[in-house]
Amino acid sequence: MNAPVSKEPLDARDRPARLTVGVVGAGRVGPALAASLQLAGHRPVAVSGVSDASRRRAAELLPDVPVVEPAEVLARAELVLLTVPDDVLPTLVEGLVETGAVRPGQLLVHTSGRYGTRVLDPALRAGALPLALHPAMTFTGTAVDVQRLAGCSFGVTAPEELRLAAEALVIEMGGEPEWIAEESRPLYHAALALGANHLVTLVAQSMELLSKAGVAAPDRMLGPLLGAALDNALRSGDAALTGPVARGDAGTVAAHVGELRAHAPQAVAGYLAMARATADRALAHGLLKAEQAEALLVVLAADQDARPTGPGGPGRGES
Repeated sequence: MNAPVSKEPLDARDRPARLTVGVVGAGRVGPALAASLQLAGHRPVAVSGVSDASRRRAAELLPDVPVVEPAEVLARAELVLLTVPDDVLPTLVEGLVETGAVRPGQLLVHTSGRYGTRVLDPALRAGALPLALHPAMTFTGTAVDVQRLAGCSFGVTAPEELRLAAEALVIEMGGEPEWIAEESRPLYHAALALGANHLVTLVAQSMELLSKAGVAAPDRMLGPLLGAALDNALRSGDAALTGPVARGDAGTVAAHVGELRAHAPQAVAGYLAMARATADRALAHGLLKAEQAEALLVVLAADQDARPTGPGGPGRGES
């Protein structure tokens, strides 16, 4: 088991030297991390970006830092942030190595949650120092992201000899390093996506439905409710489950599904999936009695069987 990360001030020997920083991929993440490193005394020197939006982000968060080609970013920087989409990362690394852009001793950091450091093996063989530092945060592409890094957890994976340097960089950005084993990265990332990404979809659907129900300010109505639900869930886990599914109110659930089918059919599948998952967890933790769960699951199964089998429905690819 890995020892917990120390919260004591970093010894000078553990702090990375002041580094020149480059960013390959000026999406929402890279410029924010580089700006945070700049606040810690490092010096951004180059950034690459293709779209107009990426160039605007770079100009806002890293003013006066030149926008150049990826190979030139690596030529100028001692610490390079590879902040590109997951599916692009392996090809990018291989291409940079094949063109000779990677230098021995260069810190190469990617921010993908999915990958550990094995994706950087081609660069490692070229002499680079590989780090995987994934901020567990949603990014807007604006200056507010730099503030949000304070206290943000980072999923850290690195060779043992680079562990202190990796953790030091995270702490300098205001983050909290959390060591993730190489083989656990996909599960770690799936957990974050399940919580954060799907939450946005659920909230957006809820606001749309409230608008259809005549609520003038859905965001104001949901804010206190969702804030309390999130706080309760983080404090108490499954013990925080409430609502008709956790209570076993099968009639109410059936009414919900009927209303959704009439007014927002695109939300039915998500409601059913979450209702089943909620029922399973409530039953497993003793919040839902077996007879209540049986009645509830009958309603959910009956509705599932009633779904249309047209294009995109269960008739496609299902037995």
